[in-house]
Amino acid sequence: MEKLLKQYPQYFDSLIAKKDEYRVQIIYTQIDRGKNNMARFTDHYFNINGSQYFYPASTVKFPIAVLALQKLNELNIPGLDRNTTMITETSFSGQTAVYNDPTAEDGRPTIAQYIKKILLVSDNDASSRLYEFLGQEYINNTLAKMGFKDVQILHRLQISLTEEENRNTNPIRFLDASGKIIYEKPAERSNLVYSKREIKLGKGYYNNGEIKKEPFDFSVKNQLTIETLNSLMKSVMFPETVPKQQRFNLEQEDYDFLRKYMSMYCTESKDPSYPGPEYWDNYVKFIFYGAEKVKPEANIRIFNKVGDAYGFLTDVTYIADFEKGIEFMLTATIYCNSDGIFNDDKYDYDTVGLPFMKNLGKVIYEYELKREKNNKPDLSTWQFSYTR
Repeated sequence: MEKLLKQYPQYFDSLIAKKDEYRVQIIYTQIDRGKNNMARFTDHYFNINGSQYFYPASTVKFPIAVLALQKLNELNIPGLDRNTTMITETSFSGQTAVYNDPTAEDGRPTIAQYIKKILLVSDNDASSRLYEFLGQEYINNTLAKMGFKDVQILHRLQISLTEEENRNTNPIRFLDASGKIIYEKPAERSNLVYSKREIKLGKGYYNNGEIKKEPFDFSVKNQLTIETLNSLMKSVMFPETVPKQQRFNLEQEDYDFLRKYMSMYCTESKDPSYPGPEYWDNYVKFIFYGAEKVKPEANIRIFNKVGDAYGFLTDVTYIADFEKGIEFMLTATIYCNSDGIFNDDKYDYDTVGLPFMKNLGKVIYEYELKREKNNKPDLSTWQFSYTR
């Protein structure tokens, strides 16, 4: 991996030289197909270090979205599915209620609508609602049983709550078309016991408009490693290739639903709708496009989930070129906070992080164009109609 990066000094010289300062981590997964189209993986690593913390930001929404569909399958209640009306109530401080969803054509809040918003534009509130549906214990214990023991998803995003408020999740009702309760999830308190971490980064941070000249404490912030993100992507895109322990309890239509909205451009969506100029075709497609607002290449689809916060920029992707028969996975994170100050909104996303993500995606794509393969992949599984 490093050998490949060094072939492009104009893009990666400073990043290689300062790889620990930038906290860069990359996994490039080559995919080769057997005669039966079964995928085989070869992972290539750059600076992977499970003990080097990065704030995962919105990438935690990826497993949350998948687990919401799994939970529905486990409940196995007639009439309860991802399109059932979901009413969120309150029972503890810091909680808010949801009785309607203005982004939905019919105004109904549903798990399907929340997942769409997470995958299309990385909506924070949608993620919080699914966090509340699942509960902190279910999220972490389920992922740990699957073998992802480094995961700590401990809090909602964007809203500032105490540890106790994040342990408590809302009562939720699911209603049929007549308003009758199909399923009721009571308010819950998580008794999750998680390993303590000591993680303090940077030189200072802003709190209520005042600068604190001391490192910022990430010890009770969410945690995911690059290797776990890469494995989660394999589990969703190639469930037949991973150990049974790491497979989600999903039906084929669940996989198709996730993959469709992971790869859909937000401008293609009609329900919910995301008009410009705030949104554009390549919005939240960091790897390969960066911040470019160009017309996407018609033959390429990017299945991904990004995260950016506190100067950390992360993307986990599977990329398919249906015309040229190219596919690969790429998972990367980079720290873009040269002044070491958090919460000052002065991060180097535009000058460092997004150009890095774009160049990395393009370089790997160009490498894949030249890489010899014994069998051309059948990528029809990943092709969806985005007009309905």
